[in-house]
Amino acid sequence: MSWSRVSAEDVQPQAWKNKGGMTRELLAWPHAHDWALRVSVARVERDGPFSAFPGVHRWLAVIGGAGLRLFDWPQSVGDEPLRFDGGLAPEAELIRGETEVFNVMERSGNLELTSAHQVLLPKTPWVGLFTVQGGLLEHGHRAMPMAPLTLAWCERPVVQSCVFTGEGHAWWLTWSDA
Repeated sequence: MSWSRVSAEDVQPQAWKNKGGMTRELLAWPHAHDWALRVSVARVERDGPFSAFPGVHRWLAVIGGAGLRLFDWPQSVGDEPLRFDGGLAPEAELIRGETEVFNVMERSGNLELTSAHQVLLPKTPWVGLFTVQGGLLEHGHRAMPMAPLTLAWCERPVVQSCVFTGEGHAWWLTWSDA
């Protein structure tokens, strides 16, 4: 089972079209311009609308800062990722200053996000792990250190025990085309 990984530290930030923040795209899979799954971290710098992505499901989790409000729901560090229709382009209101978020978008297929503090036995054609503070990913008889704000992923994983050990928030991402 071969894993790829990328840290936000290694990705150049890109300004949002509305000038409200910066994004570091960790992965657009399987192709940059024709993706089924897109994973990024972003800094929301001011109040304003999110971009509309019709036909896309989105998940957002606050990973730094005081948080923000989307759809009149306050989102803070430690909250479960909020899933919403990407075509809605919600208005974001910062609670007290800039906020860092983990953002996942799915254009097709079936994506699930679960806490990475559970053992995963991958049974899907794509699996990923995102960690906020870093840790150790163990799969089979191998161990892979992960830096903070890192995404690791595997295409066509072998069904074997995957365990993440680390502090802070981390999520398994499992995707299938079903």
